[in-house]
Amino acid sequence: MAKPNYAFAKHQRDLAKKKKKEEKRRLKAEAKLAQNPEANQPLQTEEENQDQPAEES
Repeated sequence: MAKPNYAFAKHQRDLAKKKKKEEKRRLKAEAKLAQNPEANQPLQTEEENQDQPAEES
């Protein structure tokens, strides 16, 4: 009878744990984006602001 390969089993458990953790992180990030869509828009730099004409009131 063959001996169990404990190192392989541990590696497989670690991979499964890592995959589950990454999936959870991705879902949290998606939920956060859905809740606050303005956070996804890039901020304008000072150079971009200078290119646009200033609004006068």
